[in-house]
Amino acid sequence: MTEHLNDKPFKRLLLTGAAGGLGRVLRERIKPWADIVRVSDLVDLGAAAEGEEVMCCDLADKAAVLNLVEGVDAVLHFGGISVEDRFESIMQANILGLHNLYEAVHKSGIKRVIYASSSHVVGYYRTTDLVDADMPLRPDGFYGLSKCFGEALSRYYYDRFGIETVCLRIGSSFPEPKNTRMMVTYLSYDDLLELVRCALFTPRVGHTIAFGVSDNAARWWDNRKAAHLGYRPKDSAQQFADRFPDTAERPAADDPISTFQGGPFVIAGPRYE
Repeated sequence: MTEHLNDKPFKRLLLTGAAGGLGRVLRERIKPWADIVRVSDLVDLGAAAEGEEVMCCDLADKAAVLNLVEGVDAVLHFGGISVEDRFESIMQANILGLHNLYEAVHKSGIKRVIYASSSHVVGYYRTTDLVDADMPLRPDGFYGLSKCFGEALSRYYYDRFGIETVCLRIGSSFPEPKNTRMMVTYLSYDDLLELVRCALFTPRVGHTIAFGVSDNAARWWDNRKAAHLGYRPKDSAQQFADRFPDTAERPAADDPISTFQGGPFVIAGPRYE
């Protein structure tokens, strides 16, 4: 049994994508859970703070990823490209990179991954639909398609090798909603942390898909199939409702941004040079 320096639940956690928007949020907040938080990204992460290890790693580099996971108890995978882009770029980071990660996790004997998926795996459902984890995937672009691959890949590694994964279909996690759509998809930083905590500490998760969303008034996603995680969001976009007052103006009936849950992602790509 591993001895811990401060009786924390984990000896070492790996956080990939630590320089990204959500990675920066989680980097400091997950420190109470582990003696050491190993943070990784392609870009400069600065000097390691107390209780940290900093490693620069290209997820497309198989050998580097194997080295990255050495001595790790569990992985919080928030790395990769998080916007619509050319398929070639997304393929390297989100598809090849994820395969390299799961191969390294398997070879290293790690048994739990928290995977930052995205609500864009179901972005082509209409805003009048209520979507649950068992409904067919309907990605709204190459980014969403890569996250569909990630969910399927993680399922394979669970069925074949017993590696448990919680796929977090994250909505819009920012300090506050930026538009009317985000009044539905908003996930506060505190609720994000609580969702990650539930995903990491629930004793048995198998392969779970959970929607990352706060307790908002309007809902597109049904999270009941992830109820065993015990996630209970505390925040709501409703506190920001006065910033987006209802008006008599309505978008055109054929406006794809307002018709589909993916919003602007349904018209964002593909992009080519």
